Amino acid sequence: MTGPAPAPAPGETFLRTKDGARLAVSVLEPLERGAEDRPVVVLAHGWGGSRRIWSPVTDRLLRSGFPVVAYDLRGHGASTVGASEVTTEAMNADLAAVAHHAGGTPLVVGHSGGGFAALALAAAPEPGARPVGLVLVASAAHDQDTPEKEARMMEAPLFSWALRRPGLGRALLGQMTGTSLAPRLREVNRQVFAATTPQVRAACFRTSRGMDLRAALAEVRLPAAVLAGESDRVIRPELGRELASALPDAVFTSIPRAGHVLPLEDPDAVTEAVIRTAARVGGRARDTGGMKEAGTR
Repeated sequence: MTGPAPAPAPGETFLRTKDGARLAVSVLEPLERGAEDRPVVVLAHGWGGSRRIWSPVTDRLLRSGFPVVAYDLRGHGASTVGASEVTTEAMNADLAAVAHHAGGTPLVVGHSGGGFAALALAAAPEPGARPVGLVLVASAAHDQDTPEKEARMMEAPLFSWALRRPGLGRALLGQMTGTSLAPRLREVNRQVFAATTPQVRAACFRTSRGMDLRAALAEVRLPAAVLAGESDRVIRPELGRELASALPDAVFTSIPRAGHVLPLEDPDAVTEAVIRTAARVGGRARDTGGMKEAGTR
């Protein structure tokens, strides 16, 4: 039996993709280490976000002994778009590249659109990029056919102008979150969404049309957790339940009074899901190691 793959050297770096995009990546060492080795956790944020959305979760994971690798999706934050622009295939390949950089066997946590890429990677892992577990946060495996009217709104100059006004922007994005989110965290959500270019926002929301990963997920035998906010009006909570049903080894958790931005709204719940999933990964590795060991006697 082997332990988790080691994390790469800590620091800030850029990964160059095959199509020339530069992915901004943060590699963070745990602040505390326990008796058990923890898998590297790769964090994939949602569309219109950035690594910053994960800050409350990252802090908790580091204090719980996890190495963390967080990155900005192409065209988001400090990452560039690349020749392939913003497509499903490109974003899936980007996550595979980050997972490879993270040691090849990370526990992948995907929020919203980042969860779509996490599911695709788990369903068709690439050499050197095989997740050992999944945590899907406010995500889905199907029924994400964004109407063209909504995609056009994402790139409309008036919408972008409004997002840049703090009060107006927070009001526009209010339906993304539950009612209990602190005003300062609503402002974080507004800032990262406003910082994403209109073209990238619109392109992202067009990429999931026709997506249906449910059949492919039947073969994904990894420990998984699926979290959904009870008041999520971006990705309906019942789609989270259906996602958990499609995965052979998933646990579903509904978060009361929460909306879509669970990394900010309930970082404790996200962290607890990572800890529980990592424990299941560790238990499976011990069981597998024991069977291999017994077979050699």
